[in-house]
Amino acid sequence: MANRLAQSTSPYLLQHADNPVDWWPWSPEAFEEARRRNIPVLLSVGYSACHWCHVMAHESFEDAEVAEYLNAHFVPVKVDREERPDVDAVYMEAVQAATGQGGWPMTVFLTADAEPFYFGTYFPPESRHGLPSFRQVLEGVAAAWTDRRDEVGEVAARIVHDLSERTLDHGGDGLPGEAELAQALLGLTREYDAKHGGFGGAPKFPPSMAIEFLLRHHARTGADGALQMAADTCEAMARGGIYDQLGGGFARYAVDREWVVPHFEKMLYDNALLCRVYAHLWRSTGSESARRIALETADFMVRELRTAEGGFASALDADSEDADGKHVEGAYYVWTPAQLREVLGEEDAVFAAELFGVTEEGTFEEGSSVLQLPRTDAPEATDEGRAADVRARLLAARELRVRPGRDDKVVAAWNGLAIAALAETGAYFGRPDLIERATEAADLLVRLHMGPVARLVRTSKDGRAGTHAGVLEDYGDVAEGFLALAAVTGEGTWLEFAGFLTDIVLQHFTGEGGQLYDTADDAEQLIRRPQDPTDSATPAGWTAAAGALLSYAAYTGSEPHRTAAEGALGVVKALGPRAPRFIGWGLAVAEALLDGPREVAVAGPVGGALHRTALLGTAPGAVVAAGETAGSEFPLLAERPMLGGAPTAYVCRHFVCDAPTTDPDALAQALGGTSS
Repeated sequence: MANRLAQSTSPYLLQHADNPVDWWPWSPEAFEEARRRNIPVLLSVGYSACHWCHVMAHESFEDAEVAEYLNAHFVPVKVDREERPDVDAVYMEAVQAATGQGGWPMTVFLTADAEPFYFGTYFPPESRHGLPSFRQVLEGVAAAWTDRRDEVGEVAARIVHDLSERTLDHGGDGLPGEAELAQALLGLTREYDAKHGGFGGAPKFPPSMAIEFLLRHHARTGADGALQMAADTCEAMARGGIYDQLGGGFARYAVDREWVVPHFEKMLYDNALLCRVYAHLWRSTGSESARRIALETADFMVRELRTAEGGFASALDADSEDADGKHVEGAYYVWTPAQLREVLGEEDAVFAAELFGVTEEGTFEEGSSVLQLPRTDAPEATDEGRAADVRARLLAARELRVRPGRDDKVVAAWNGLAIAALAETGAYFGRPDLIERATEAADLLVRLHMGPVARLVRTSKDGRAGTHAGVLEDYGDVAEGFLALAAVTGEGTWLEFAGFLTDIVLQHFTGEGGQLYDTADDAEQLIRRPQDPTDSATPAGWTAAAGALLSYAAYTGSEPHRTAAEGALGVVKALGPRAPRFIGWGLAVAEALLDGPREVAVAGPVGGALHRTALLGTAPGAVVAAGETAGSEFPLLAERPMLGGAPTAYVCRHFVCDAPTTDPDALAQALGGTSS
């Protein structure tokens, strides 16, 4: 019999709809039930592409005896962290404060007032590696609840009090300037892995936002070291196993520092951010490799993640069925020499093994290898025709394997990131189809996620909007996507929609002194109002909103938006020099602030040489408005005529304007780019 999760729009919750555990979604009714029965709540948080979430579900939540005990002594509540990042953030902060570490699955025991009193992550079915079994944990917590209730209440009250005491020093002592950004660059240089690219050791995550900062810093200051770190890291990732050498697109992270073995799930947000980074790297350097990766990643998103409604699905699973029907991590992606021979024949298999680094021992598990491009000097690397043929045949053979599962929910924030990436990649490389896909996703967000009052809903699935309110990252990233689309298409309606969203940020997410909150002031009240300015796998809501506010102000001259952006960037002054890896997008926005950002109005045809030159400029965060000046699409175009009937560009920054120009070369020089 299905439990209460059967009506959910979350694929992760739907995976648990047939568990014998009597799951509730996060809701007031679940806590009322706990109060009525005088028992605690078991909160279990995960997401659909999480390997250990699946393991714990299979071992414990599908076990009838465990479920019977759980249902008798607890009200079990299941949360998809991608649907409710606010719930996840609040309790993850408590888990990390109590245990010194965190992760998913997250297991937290709460009172009926949602106050946490006992924490953990994955618990095995039998005690091992120093971990108690899940059944032991349940019995221990139930006994404490029955026999030592006062103590449980005191622990819960103390934890909530400690969390409420954690006020955020948002660095409201001014704006990040030259000194802080130079210090951030120095910090990144110290943590840079000169041998393998990227920052820090294993596991190694794609540092897309830090690379964006490095590219902008180089564009503004000419610092060669910044560009070198960005280019070398991108090259190392593109050659590594973290990149799908057959089908394009990036896995979530590498378990080693050499980028060889990935954690195989593919997330929309990583691919959107990296697609844009490689497009921007090409814009800075003309690198043919960067162009190829940007386009292959864009094509991967459209081919593998696009939904029937025109949005983009959240993720592809790491696990899939192998030839024996077992669910195995990476089964879809890895190859043995024997499998190469089966598809390619003897000679081409030898060629492919050399090209992709497939060995008899294997680079992954049980003699299988993750495909990579380890050598640039091998003959195989230069025989491009043969390499393309081998790649196509292997891809066709891989299509016959059992595909990984797909998390079909559409997350507003991540779709905003995808819209920006696809719009810009399409514009740079003459791919109007990619701009169309970006526009269709933006249409879906407006139609299904925004509603009549511009309040975003976080998720939808199969054309049905979810019930959870959008959080700050949704507003920031969707506005960013709309602004990129406005620049590329010349359609001012996207600027208008970005304005609606940034107005909501000003009204409902901004606190005293410029700090931002992850949830709106009228959202559901949790035990603490979450507030995190650090970029992790995606830009923090805080830094995403700062970037969108700054761009919108540059487009419109709105003083409140500019002031709010500057107030939010105080946190970059505080954190940039100390932890640059974890505030990369904030640093990138600070680069835009220092550069102006420049305001570029192109009076003339959308898609013409002058417009394209403006889009290819590397000036950090420059905003571009293009179109006929008679229209009122963009405030920047007002009273900006074409000179002598020729398309004309106007560039302004810090309230000062250059002389208008009709020459693409002169415009390129003014914006640090190349003319079309």
